Amino acid sequence: MSQWADWIGRSETRSDSITPGLVARFCATLDQPVTGEIPQGLHWCLCLPDGPTAELAKDGHPEKGGFLPPIPLPRRMWASSSVSFDSPLQLGDAITRVSTIASIEEKSGKSGDLIFVALDHETHAGDRVTIRERQNIVYREPAAMPASAPPVSAPKPDLSDWDWQQQILPSEPLLFRYSALTFNSHRIHYDRPYAVQEEGYPGLVVQGPLMATLLLNLAARQLGANRLARFSFRGQSPAFANRALHLVGKRVGEEFTLAVLGSEGQAIMTAEAEMQE
Repeated sequence: MSQWADWIGRSETRSDSITPGLVARFCATLDQPVTGEIPQGLHWCLCLPDGPTAELAKDGHPEKGGFLPPIPLPRRMWASSSVSFDSPLQLGDAITRVSTIASIEEKSGKSGDLIFVALDHETHAGDRVTIRERQNIVYREPAAMPASAPPVSAPKPDLSDWDWQQQILPSEPLLFRYSALTFNSHRIHYDRPYAVQEEGYPGLVVQGPLMATLLLNLAARQLGANRLARFSFRGQSPAFANRALHLVGKRVGEEFTLAVLGSEGQAIMTAEAEMQE
């Protein structure tokens, strides 16, 4: 029996509310206007962990205790999520989110030992279910050596196969503001010496849910607000501050394919989406 068996099925419930201030700060962070619609992706800024600062480990999780198990591997990534948008969030909603540990799996890969933790989140606004999500977190061993990043002056990749296109440059203020919105104290997003010297990255790491939110915004500009019924994303490789990213998308039959591409066209994140019927 796995040493983590007793953690499977463990759950926690958190509460929050959708305030005008939260919506304004979310939209300001992403350089988008405030409208009457609550943007899809704002749910990642709700029901946040709030452990005391003195109890946090380097990865931003409580060092001891807390909802998540004490995985010994030091490098943590939000690997993927599958989200179902059952009904739109509304300003003033009283939010309750129930999170449950669905599974914990130990594996070995090219980079060493890996532990995958799957979480199920169910978000309620009053008596209605608004969002269901399966989130997958991967824990990894320490980096053996610093990673390299693509050259800053790389030529623009061929995006002719994509109908939707937007280029962004994820700046340090953008990463900092998004970490503040999500109460994320993982040092790889704001402490460059730590990210480079301790975790082996070539720079500050762009948050996975931030890139997923940018893809949701790309879809909203093309299809309208709150039009997606399902959205899933998977991280393929890290993205770093001040390195150009290309947000792209296209319709494929009844579904949509989206991606975040790096400066040389490499896949940073891939995603699939379906519209409301």
